[in-house]
Amino acid sequence: MEPVVGVLALQGAFAAHERALAQVGVATRQVRLPEHLHGLAALVMPGGESTTMSNLLTSSGLFDELKGRLIDGLPVFGTCAGMILLASEVLDGRPDQRSFGVIDIAVRRNGYGRQIDSFETDLAVVGEAEPFHAVFIRAPKMERCGDGVEVLAEHDGVPVLARQGSVTVASFHPELTDDARLHGMFVRHHGIIQ
Repeated sequence: MEPVVGVLALQGAFAAHERALAQVGVATRQVRLPEHLHGLAALVMPGGESTTMSNLLTSSGLFDELKGRLIDGLPVFGTCAGMILLASEVLDGRPDQRSFGVIDIAVRRNGYGRQIDSFETDLAVVGEAEPFHAVFIRAPKMERCGDGVEVLAEHDGVPVLARQGSVTVASFHPELTDDARLHGMFVRHHGIIQ
């Protein structure tokens, strides 16, 4: 059977992530309920508003089921709000906000500023010969990376793309460009495609 990568479809640009995964030859399934997690090879968690996403994960019944699978090693790629939800520490989160705590980083929501402060820049990514054009929209900032976290790209000396075990996170929105290399890097790293 062909491996399927789930895309959390509660909020955010999940359709753009589906397009990027299709570009690298991966079948996808939208994930809205716990039963949608069955048989997935990996999961992508898109951007959006992290508190709202946390609440939707809880109200849909997905949070606890997904947390168990992440702890068991389900590969996951979290972008922007997805990164916040995966972080071990959210420095300015609301009291009702939950995170999965599966990558040893501390993040600050909207660490690069408000919507008006959004920007685009080219990043040098470990293992990639050409720069990756990154789109930062109300982006979270990594303020601490644990010893086991591999930094794959930085912006002004701050990590913006990182990996620890089965978890990959980006402060930016790689799905908002026509360049699917980071999605390809994620699925190849976990053996989903060659």
